[in-house]
Amino acid sequence: MEWIIHIVIGTVVGFIAGLLGVGGGFLLVPTLVMIGVPPHRAVGTSLACISLSSLASAYTHVRERRVLYRVVFLKEVFSIPSAVAGAYVSSYFSGKTLELVFSVMLILLAFSLLRPEQEKVSEGSGIRYGNVPIVGIIAGFISGLLGVSGGVLNVPLFYTLVGLPIKYAVGTSSLSLFFTAAAGTFEHWRLGHVSVPMVLALSPGLVVGARLGAKTVALVSPGTLRRVFALLLVVMALKLII
Repeated sequence: MEWIIHIVIGTVVGFIAGLLGVGGGFLLVPTLVMIGVPPHRAVGTSLACISLSSLASAYTHVRERRVLYRVVFLKEVFSIPSAVAGAYVSSYFSGKTLELVFSVMLILLAFSLLRPEQEKVSEGSGIRYGNVPIVGIIAGFISGLLGVSGGVLNVPLFYTLVGLPIKYAVGTSSLSLFFTAAAGTFEHWRLGHVSVPMVLALSPGLVVGARLGAKTVALVSPGTLRRVFALLLVVMALKLII
């Protein structure tokens, strides 16, 4: 019965992750904590799972031409070292502190997605490449610190700071977060924060769900996608606080 629960959790989290262009850490970390996994181990384990699931969703987004490779490259040059630094720093904070920081971050990002004017940016112009390194540093550091892969930050930051239309923000995030998650995973594994059996149990559902979620993006309007993303961020933040 336990393996069925793991598959269900992985599939649901994977679907939402693929739909929103995130790795699923913002859902997987609190879910693992709620079923009894210590916070630091939940962080490391979620990043390992995301390294696998992100490839599944990225494959679909690449085929749908929703990925801007230049943005991915610029971001990851700054994200990877920042993720390693964040993972190292995480050892100096208690689980409760990490949960509080995580909650505040999710609420702030939810509000940033409720600004509709960015949707006026055309899909081929208005991209502020100079802001991509800033996104890389912020997303990378918090990825390693909180085990959220950076995807939960990539989408709203790509949308507000870089000027990507929401569907391009989702697609580009899905590929870039793989590299950030992999870097954070290595450091957490070195620190003993990764449960390999849990990763193996969750990965099949995460991969299948991520592919299905990424395929669903084409059927959802940009405004709906933003509101769904914002709602999920608020729900998970409140769940951690309460």
